[in-house]
Amino acid sequence: MAEPEQLMKDIERLGGKLADARASIDRRFIGQDQVVELVLAAMLSGGHALLVGLPGLGKTLLVETLSTVMGLGSNRIQFTPDLMPADILGSEVLETAPDGSRAFRFLEGPVFCQLLMADEINRASPRTQSALLQAMQEREVTIAGQHRPLGPPFHVLATQNPIEQEGTYPLPEAQLDRFLVQVNVDYPDRETERNILLATTGTLADAAHAVFTPVELIEAQGIVRQMPVGEKIVDAILDLVRACRPNEPEASDLVRDALAWGPGPRAAQALMLTVRARALINGRLAPSLEDVQAMARPVLIHRMALSFAARARGETLDALIGRVLVEVTGAEGVAAGSRGAAA
Repeated sequence: MAEPEQLMKDIERLGGKLADARASIDRRFIGQDQVVELVLAAMLSGGHALLVGLPGLGKTLLVETLSTVMGLGSNRIQFTPDLMPADILGSEVLETAPDGSRAFRFLEGPVFCQLLMADEINRASPRTQSALLQAMQEREVTIAGQHRPLGPPFHVLATQNPIEQEGTYPLPEAQLDRFLVQVNVDYPDRETERNILLATTGTLADAAHAVFTPVELIEAQGIVRQMPVGEKIVDAILDLVRACRPNEPEASDLVRDALAWGPGPRAAQALMLTVRARALINGRLAPSLEDVQAMARPVLIHRMALSFAARARGETLDALIGRVLVEVTGAEGVAAGSRGAAA
Protein backbone atom coordinates (compact mmCIF):
# COMPACT_ATOMS: atom_id res chain seq x y z
CA MET A 1 0.00 0.00 0.00
CA ALA A 2 1.43 3.35 -1.07
CA GLU A 3 1.69 6.29 1.30
CA PRO A 4 -1.28 8.70 1.10
CA GLU A 5 0.80 11.50 -0.44
CA GLN A 6 2.27 9.20 -3.07
CA LEU A 7 -1.13 7.67 -3.78
CA MET A 8 -2.61 11.13 -4.39
CA LYS A 9 0.21 11.95 -6.81
CA ASP A 10 -0.32 8.65 -8.63
CA ILE A 11 -4.06 9.26 -8.88
CA GLU A 12 -3.56 12.79 -10.23
CA ARG A 13 -0.96 11.58 -12.76
CA LEU A 14 -3.22 8.76 -13.88
CA GLY A 15 -6.13 11.18 -14.19
CA GLY A 16 -4.11 13.24 -16.65
CA LYS A 17 -3.31 10.19 -18.78
CA LEU A 18 -6.96 9.15 -18.75
CA ALA A 19 -7.96 12.60 -19.98
CA ASP A 20 -5.52 12.18 -22.89
CA ALA A 21 -6.93 8.71 -23.55
CA ARG A 22 -10.50 10.03 -23.64
CA ALA A 23 -9.49 12.77 -26.08
CA SER A 24 -7.82 10.22 -28.35
CA ILE A 25 -10.86 7.91 -28.26
CA ASP A 26 -13.24 10.80 -28.98
CA ARG A 27 -11.45 11.50 -32.27
CA ARG A 28 -12.85 8.25 -33.68
CA PHE A 29 -15.77 7.34 -31.42
CA ILE A 30 -18.14 10.30 -31.41
CA GLY A 31 -20.85 11.13 -28.93
CA GLN A 32 -20.90 8.07 -26.67
CA ASP A 33 -19.19 9.52 -23.61
CA GLN A 34 -20.97 7.30 -21.13
CA VAL A 35 -20.32 4.12 -23.10
CA VAL A 36 -16.61 4.96 -23.25
CA GLU A 37 -16.62 5.74 -19.53
CA LEU A 38 -18.18 2.37 -18.65
CA VAL A 39 -15.81 0.33 -20.81
CA LEU A 40 -12.79 2.23 -19.48
CA ALA A 41 -14.03 1.64 -15.93
CA ALA A 42 -14.20 -2.09 -16.65
CA MET A 43 -10.67 -2.16 -18.05
CA LEU A 44 -9.23 -0.09 -15.20
CA SER A 45 -10.90 -2.56 -12.83
CA GLY A 46 -9.19 -5.45 -14.63
CA GLY A 47 -12.45 -6.89 -15.98
CA HIS A 48 -14.40 -7.66 -19.13
CA ALA A 49 -17.31 -5.84 -20.78
CA LEU A 50 -20.32 -6.98 -22.82
CA LEU A 51 -21.44 -4.39 -25.41
CA VAL A 52 -25.09 -4.82 -26.38
CA GLY A 53 -26.45 -2.91 -29.34
CA LEU A 54 -27.65 -3.05 -32.92
CA PRO A 55 -25.20 -3.41 -35.82
CA GLY A 56 -23.66 -0.18 -37.08
CA LEU A 57 -23.48 1.67 -33.76
CA GLY A 58 -19.69 1.47 -33.52
CA LYS A 59 -19.11 -1.34 -31.03
CA THR A 60 -16.35 -2.89 -33.12
CA LEU A 61 -14.77 0.49 -33.77
CA LEU A 62 -14.71 1.24 -30.05
CA VAL A 63 -12.86 -2.00 -29.29
CA GLU A 64 -10.33 -1.35 -32.05
CA THR A 65 -9.81 2.20 -30.82
CA LEU A 66 -9.34 1.06 -27.23
CA SER A 67 -6.70 -1.46 -28.27
CA THR A 68 -4.75 1.36 -29.90
CA VAL A 69 -5.18 3.89 -27.09
CA MET A 70 -4.38 1.41 -24.31
CA GLY A 71 -1.42 -0.02 -26.26
CA LEU A 72 -2.74 -3.59 -26.18
CA GLY A 73 -2.17 -6.38 -28.66
CA SER A 74 -5.62 -7.46 -29.84
CA ASN A 75 -7.30 -10.30 -31.70
CA ARG A 76 -10.82 -10.59 -33.06
CA ILE A 77 -13.01 -13.70 -33.19
CA GLN A 78 -16.20 -13.73 -35.23
CA PHE A 79 -18.46 -16.08 -33.30
CA THR A 80 -20.53 -18.39 -35.52
CA PRO A 81 -22.48 -21.62 -34.86
CA ASP A 82 -19.70 -23.76 -36.37
CA LEU A 83 -16.91 -22.19 -34.27
CA MET A 84 -15.09 -24.82 -32.20
CA PRO A 85 -13.17 -24.44 -28.89
CA ALA A 86 -9.88 -25.12 -30.67
CA ASP A 87 -10.58 -22.12 -32.93
CA ILE A 88 -10.38 -19.96 -29.79
CA LEU A 89 -7.80 -21.71 -27.61
CA GLY A 90 -5.47 -23.29 -30.16
CA SER A 91 -4.46 -26.91 -30.71
CA GLU A 92 -1.51 -29.28 -30.80
CA VAL A 93 -0.15 -30.41 -34.16
CA LEU A 94 2.21 -33.29 -34.91
CA GLU A 95 5.37 -32.11 -36.63
CA THR A 96 8.07 -34.19 -38.27
CA ALA A 97 11.65 -32.98 -37.83
CA PRO A 98 14.32 -33.27 -40.56
CA ASP A 99 15.79 -36.29 -38.76
CA GLY A 100 12.45 -38.08 -38.94
CA SER A 101 11.50 -37.63 -35.30
CA ARG A 102 8.02 -36.48 -34.45
CA ALA A 103 6.77 -34.22 -31.69
CA PHE A 104 3.67 -32.25 -30.82
CA ARG A 105 3.80 -28.46 -31.03
CA PHE A 106 1.14 -26.17 -29.60
CA LEU A 107 -0.25 -23.51 -31.91
CA GLU A 108 -1.74 -20.66 -29.89
CA GLY A 109 -5.26 -19.57 -30.68
CA PRO A 110 -6.51 -15.98 -30.80
CA VAL A 111 -7.29 -16.01 -27.06
CA PHE A 112 -3.57 -15.54 -26.42
CA CYS A 113 -3.61 -11.75 -26.61
CA GLN A 114 -4.13 -8.76 -24.35
CA LEU A 115 -7.48 -7.58 -25.70
CA LEU A 116 -9.85 -10.11 -27.24
CA MET A 117 -12.84 -8.92 -29.22
CA ALA A 118 -15.58 -11.55 -29.23
CA ASP A 119 -17.88 -10.36 -32.00
CA GLU A 120 -21.53 -11.50 -31.74
CA ILE A 121 -20.60 -13.78 -28.88
CA ASN A 122 -24.07 -15.31 -28.57
CA ARG A 123 -23.86 -16.96 -32.00
CA ALA A 124 -21.52 -19.73 -30.83
CA SER A 125 -22.69 -23.01 -29.29
CA PRO A 126 -22.56 -23.63 -25.52
CA ARG A 127 -19.60 -25.96 -26.07
CA THR A 128 -17.63 -23.14 -27.63
CA GLN A 129 -18.84 -20.61 -25.05
CA SER A 130 -17.38 -22.81 -22.31
CA ALA A 131 -13.92 -22.39 -23.83
CA LEU A 132 -13.88 -18.79 -22.61
CA LEU A 133 -14.98 -19.45 -19.02
CA GLN A 134 -11.58 -20.39 -17.63
CA ALA A 135 -9.81 -17.73 -19.68
CA MET A 136 -12.08 -14.94 -18.43
CA GLN A 137 -11.97 -15.91 -14.77
CA GLU A 138 -8.53 -17.44 -14.22
CA ARG A 139 -6.53 -15.81 -17.04
CA GLU A 140 -5.32 -19.21 -18.20
CA VAL A 141 -6.48 -22.10 -20.36
CA THR A 142 -5.99 -25.84 -19.97
CA ILE A 143 -5.16 -27.69 -23.17
CA ALA A 144 -4.07 -31.33 -23.31
CA GLY A 145 -3.67 -31.31 -19.55
CA GLN A 146 -1.30 -28.34 -19.51
CA HIS A 147 -2.10 -24.98 -17.89
CA ARG A 148 -1.14 -22.15 -20.20
CA PRO A 149 -1.29 -18.65 -18.64
CA LEU A 150 -2.58 -15.76 -20.74
CA GLY A 151 -0.59 -13.17 -18.82
CA PRO A 152 -1.70 -9.70 -17.73
CA PRO A 153 -3.35 -7.64 -18.95
CA PHE A 154 -6.13 -9.74 -20.47
CA HIS A 155 -9.55 -8.31 -21.31
CA VAL A 156 -12.51 -9.63 -23.27
CA LEU A 157 -14.77 -7.06 -24.92
CA ALA A 158 -17.72 -8.90 -26.44
CA THR A 159 -20.52 -7.61 -28.65
CA GLN A 160 -24.08 -8.85 -28.87
CA ASN A 161 -27.06 -7.95 -31.06
CA PRO A 162 -30.16 -7.79 -28.81
CA ILE A 163 -32.72 -7.98 -31.63
CA GLU A 164 -31.78 -10.72 -34.06
CA GLN A 165 -32.00 -13.90 -31.98
CA GLU A 166 -32.48 -16.51 -34.73
CA GLY A 167 -29.51 -18.88 -34.75
CA THR A 168 -28.17 -17.64 -31.41
CA TYR A 169 -27.53 -19.28 -28.06
CA PRO A 170 -28.31 -17.36 -24.85
CA LEU A 171 -25.15 -16.84 -22.82
CA PRO A 172 -25.08 -19.08 -19.73
CA GLU A 173 -25.40 -17.34 -16.38
CA ALA A 174 -21.88 -18.39 -15.40
CA GLN A 175 -20.42 -16.58 -18.39
CA LEU A 176 -22.59 -13.48 -18.00
CA ASP A 177 -21.38 -13.21 -14.41
CA ARG A 178 -17.80 -13.06 -15.65
CA PHE A 179 -18.49 -9.80 -17.47
CA LEU A 180 -17.85 -6.96 -15.07
CA VAL A 181 -20.35 -4.70 -16.83
CA GLN A 182 -22.99 -4.85 -19.54
CA VAL A 183 -22.98 -1.68 -21.65
CA ASN A 184 -26.01 -0.82 -23.77
CA VAL A 185 -25.13 1.10 -26.95
CA ASP A 186 -28.08 3.14 -28.23
CA TYR A 187 -28.91 5.20 -31.33
CA PRO A 188 -27.34 8.68 -31.61
CA ASP A 189 -29.28 11.86 -31.13
CA ARG A 190 -29.60 14.23 -34.07
CA GLU A 191 -26.66 16.51 -33.22
CA THR A 192 -24.35 13.57 -32.59
CA GLU A 193 -25.34 11.93 -35.85
CA ARG A 194 -24.65 15.20 -37.65
CA ASN A 195 -21.15 15.26 -36.17
CA ILE A 196 -20.63 11.67 -37.26
CA LEU A 197 -21.63 12.48 -40.83
CA LEU A 198 -19.25 15.42 -41.03
CA ALA A 199 -16.35 13.53 -39.43
CA THR A 200 -16.57 10.27 -41.37
CA THR A 201 -17.63 11.09 -44.94
CA GLY A 202 -14.70 13.28 -45.95
CA THR A 203 -11.32 12.44 -47.39
CA LEU A 204 -9.52 12.49 -44.03
CA ALA A 205 -10.38 10.61 -40.87
CA ASP A 206 -9.00 11.23 -37.40
CA ALA A 207 -6.83 8.48 -35.95
CA ALA A 208 -6.36 7.44 -32.35
CA HIS A 209 -2.90 7.21 -30.84
CA ALA A 210 -1.39 5.16 -28.03
CA VAL A 211 -1.56 6.76 -24.58
CA PHE A 212 -0.95 3.77 -22.32
CA THR A 213 1.32 0.76 -22.48
CA PRO A 214 0.37 -2.68 -21.09
CA VAL A 215 2.65 -2.07 -18.08
CA GLU A 216 1.05 1.32 -17.41
CA LEU A 217 -2.42 -0.22 -17.62
CA ILE A 218 -1.46 -2.85 -15.03
CA GLU A 219 -0.09 -0.09 -12.80
CA ALA A 220 -3.33 1.87 -13.23
CA GLN A 221 -5.35 -1.19 -12.19
CA GLY A 222 -3.22 -1.40 -9.04
CA ILE A 223 -3.86 2.27 -8.26
CA VAL A 224 -7.63 1.77 -8.62
CA ARG A 225 -7.51 -1.00 -6.01
CA GLN A 226 -5.70 1.32 -3.59
CA MET A 227 -8.21 4.17 -3.82
CA PRO A 228 -10.01 4.79 -0.51
CA VAL A 229 -13.70 3.96 -0.24
CA GLY A 230 -15.79 5.47 2.55
CA GLU A 231 -17.95 3.35 4.83
CA LYS A 232 -21.05 5.08 3.47
CA ILE A 233 -20.20 3.90 -0.05
CA VAL A 234 -19.44 0.35 1.11
CA ASP A 235 -22.78 0.22 2.92
CA ALA A 236 -24.59 1.57 -0.15
CA ILE A 237 -23.04 -1.14 -2.33
CA LEU A 238 -24.02 -3.88 0.13
CA ASP A 239 -27.52 -2.47 0.59
CA LEU A 240 -28.07 -2.28 -3.16
CA VAL A 241 -26.80 -5.76 -4.02
CA ARG A 242 -28.60 -7.46 -1.15
CA ALA A 243 -31.83 -5.58 -1.92
CA CYS A 244 -31.79 -7.19 -5.39
CA ARG A 245 -31.85 -10.75 -4.01
CA PRO A 246 -35.41 -12.03 -3.64
CA ASN A 247 -34.58 -14.33 -0.71
CA GLU A 248 -32.80 -11.74 1.42
CA PRO A 249 -34.56 -10.06 4.37
CA GLU A 250 -33.57 -6.68 2.88
CA ALA A 251 -35.52 -7.36 -0.32
CA SER A 252 -38.79 -5.51 -0.84
CA ASP A 253 -42.05 -7.20 -1.82
CA LEU A 254 -41.52 -5.82 -5.32
CA VAL A 255 -38.19 -7.64 -5.68
CA ARG A 256 -39.51 -10.88 -4.18
CA ASP A 257 -42.38 -10.87 -6.65
CA ALA A 258 -40.45 -9.78 -9.75
CA LEU A 259 -37.10 -11.63 -9.55
CA ALA A 260 -36.33 -15.31 -10.00
CA TRP A 261 -32.78 -14.81 -8.76
CA GLY A 262 -30.48 -11.90 -8.01
CA PRO A 263 -26.79 -10.94 -8.10
CA GLY A 264 -24.13 -12.77 -6.11
CA PRO A 265 -21.06 -11.46 -4.27
CA ARG A 266 -19.25 -10.92 -7.57
CA ALA A 267 -21.67 -8.05 -8.26
CA ALA A 268 -20.63 -6.33 -5.03
CA GLN A 269 -16.97 -6.84 -5.94
CA ALA A 270 -17.61 -5.39 -9.40
CA LEU A 271 -19.33 -2.33 -7.93
CA MET A 272 -16.51 -1.84 -5.41
CA LEU A 273 -13.96 -1.70 -8.23
CA THR A 274 -15.90 0.17 -10.90
CA VAL A 275 -17.05 3.01 -8.62
CA ARG A 276 -13.38 3.68 -7.87
CA ALA A 277 -12.51 3.58 -11.57
CA ARG A 278 -15.36 5.92 -12.48
CA ALA A 279 -14.29 8.40 -9.81
CA LEU A 280 -10.76 8.32 -11.19
CA ILE A 281 -11.96 8.83 -14.77
CA ASN A 282 -13.92 11.89 -13.62
CA GLY A 283 -10.94 13.38 -11.76
CA ARG A 284 -11.92 12.54 -8.19
CA LEU A 285 -9.78 10.92 -5.51
CA ALA A 286 -12.53 8.75 -3.99
CA PRO A 287 -15.90 7.41 -5.16
CA SER A 288 -19.20 9.01 -4.21
CA LEU A 289 -22.81 7.88 -4.07
CA GLU A 290 -23.19 9.23 -7.62
CA ASP A 291 -20.70 6.61 -8.81
CA VAL A 292 -22.72 3.83 -7.17
CA GLN A 293 -25.87 5.11 -8.87
CA ALA A 294 -24.13 5.34 -12.26
CA MET A 295 -22.59 1.87 -12.13
CA ALA A 296 -25.60 0.03 -10.66
CA ARG A 297 -27.35 -0.86 -13.92
CA PRO A 298 -24.24 -1.90 -15.92
CA VAL A 299 -23.04 -4.12 -13.06
CA LEU A 300 -26.37 -5.65 -12.00
CA ILE A 301 -28.58 -5.99 -15.07
CA HIS A 302 -26.94 -9.14 -16.51
CA ARG A 303 -26.71 -10.80 -13.08
CA MET A 304 -30.48 -10.90 -12.45
CA ALA A 305 -33.48 -12.67 -13.98
CA LEU A 306 -37.14 -11.75 -13.94
CA SER A 307 -39.70 -14.28 -12.79
CA PHE A 308 -42.18 -15.70 -15.28
CA ALA A 309 -44.98 -13.62 -13.76
CA ALA A 310 -42.95 -10.40 -14.07
CA ARG A 311 -42.15 -11.11 -17.72
CA ALA A 312 -45.82 -11.77 -18.39
CA ARG A 313 -46.66 -8.37 -16.88
CA GLY A 314 -44.15 -6.70 -19.20
CA GLU A 315 -41.75 -5.60 -16.48
CA THR A 316 -38.09 -4.94 -17.27
CA LEU A 317 -34.90 -5.32 -15.27
CA ASP A 318 -33.88 -1.76 -16.10
CA ALA A 319 -37.05 -0.35 -14.50
CA LEU A 320 -36.75 -2.67 -11.52
CA ILE A 321 -33.15 -1.63 -10.81
CA GLY A 322 -34.24 2.00 -11.03
CA ARG A 323 -36.91 1.46 -8.38
CA VAL A 324 -34.48 -0.39 -6.10
CA LEU A 325 -32.01 2.48 -6.52
CA VAL A 326 -34.67 4.92 -5.38
CA GLU A 327 -35.37 2.80 -2.30
CA VAL A 328 -31.70 2.33 -1.40
CA THR A 329 -29.98 5.55 -2.47
CA GLY A 330 -32.84 7.96 -3.10
CA ALA A 331 -32.04 8.44 -6.80
CA GLU A 332 -32.63 6.46 -9.98
CA GLY A 333 -29.02 6.80 -11.11
CA VAL A 334 -27.71 6.92 -14.66
CA ALA A 335 -28.80 4.59 -17.42
CA ALA A 336 -26.37 1.97 -18.65
CA GLY A 337 -26.10 3.45 -22.12
CA SER A 338 -26.40 7.06 -23.23
CA ARG A 339 -27.61 8.37 -26.53
CA GLY A 340 -24.83 8.95 -29.00
CA ALA A 341 -22.97 6.95 -31.57
CA ALA A 342 -19.70 5.91 -33.03
CA ALA A 343 -17.88 7.33 -35.93
